[in-house]
Formats: sequence, structure tokens, C-alpha cells
Amino acid sequence: MTSNSKTASTALEIREESIYDHPKYYDLVFGADCAAEIRFILGCGNLFLDRAPKRFFEPACGTGRLIHALAKRGYEVAGLDLNEKAIDFCNARLTRQGFNPSTYVADMSDFKTKKRYDIGFNTINSFRHLSSETAAKKHLQCMGRSIRKGGLYLLGVHLTPSEVPPSETESWSARRGHLSINTHMWTKQRDPKRRVERFGIQFDVHRPTGSFRILDELVLRSYTASQINRLIRSSGCWETIETFSFAYDLDDPIEVDGTCEDVVYVLRCIE
Repeated sequence: MTSNSKTASTALEIREESIYDHPKYYDLVFGADCAAEIRFILGCGNLFLDRAPKRFFEPACGTGRLIHALAKRGYEVAGLDLNEKAIDFCNARLTRQGFNPSTYVADMSDFKTKKRYDIGFNTINSFRHLSSETAAKKHLQCMGRSIRKGGLYLLGVHLTPSEVPPSETESWSARRGHLSINTHMWTKQRDPKRRVERFGIQFDVHRPTGSFRILDELVLRSYTASQINRLIRSSGCWETIETFSFAYDLDDPIEVDGTCEDVVYVLRCIE
């Protein structure tokens, strides 16, 4: 489908920039589910681990909203991201609150950690930025070396359904003080043979000093349910022990089939 961005709010100044280079805005836009995600992460630890979790690790941590929330609860946290601006934002927030600035710039398909963690999490589809099967498999293997045996990796993936039409657009709003952002995301292209999906995304940013639009394109690798299952098995590091929707309801696990889109895979480390 095509965007309605040219017909809506045409008076806005348009800035064609990466949304990831604006950590303050990104943090607000994607922060709405933070409390539910934290309850889910800690709940999975209670349900599926043999002892209470103490250490948490997030690949593609971005601005570190979840890392910060866990640090405030007294847990040991660490994370990585490719975007230096996001890492600077994350570490500055941790430091302001008196915590160790424990996130760093690295490629999530090629990294090592100095210790093993109880739970890893990547809940909002960042995994799909890995553009090849090789990179995705290497990521799962890096995570397998970063999480203790019996520990968990909570992997959120937006699947391409094989039995129903996929969702094509999504819009939502967020506000913090005098800052408000309206977000719109739409499908620009799907290439199932090459397993590439292109999405337009825009932040309409409104501040007392003025408004503008950040316009970006996301290029993500696509996965059907069978493709992600095959990848997990091929890594040799993980077994799927449960699956949930992005509603994060631990009392309502789902069975993944060709109609599912948003799925969190609860993986157990078998290395």
C-alpha cells in the first residue's frame, strides 16, 4: 500500500532521517508497553527458570527503556546496539540514576559477553534487522554463549502469516509533558522470495517551539512460522518452550500457526 503522508499534515517540515538517530523521540514512541513488557520478562523468569533471575541482557537495546526499568528494580543489566546515539542516551540515563553505564556499541550477530546471563530479551522485532539467514543464525549462537544453560531468551518477532492477509498499516500516539508524537507505519513492499519487507515510518513531532516530521524506511527480513522454527532449530542452542502474543499475557499462551503475526518465543538455552 502507499502512504498517506503527502496528504496529511502537509504543512510539516519533512526531515528524511533515521528514527534511530533520535533516541529521545524513539524512547517516547516505543515506551508505552514498558510496564507490560517488564511484568512479562520477570514473569517468564518465575515460570520457566530453576532459580530467580538476577542478570538480564538485551541485544539491540536501543535507548534502554527496559534495561533502565530492570536496573531500578535492583537487577544486573547489560545490552548492546549498533547505534552510538542510542547507546549514549541509554548510558547517560543509567548514569543519572546512579547505575553502571553497562551498554555498548556492537553488532548483534557478532559479539561476546564477559559473563553469562539468566535472561536475554529482544521483544519488539529488532531481530528482523538482521538481513540474512547467516546473520540471524550467528545472532542466536552468540546469544547461546551469553545466556547460561537453562536460561531464557525472549524473542519477539512479527511473522508474515501464510493463511490470512498480513497487516499493512499501524498508527499510534504518545505524549510526555509538552512533547507529543504521532507515529504512522505502513508497508511499502513485500518480496517473499527474497524475504525482504520495506516499511515506511514517520514521526510527527509536536513541541511548543514547532512541529516537524521525521520520515524513514525500515528494511526487515521476513519470517513465516515455519521459517523461524527452522532457524531456531538450526542454531543448535535453543529449544522453544512456550509462545505468547504481544499482549504479554502469561495466562494465555498461544499456538503459533499460519494466522499469527506478533509472537514472543520463549527459548531455553540448551548449550
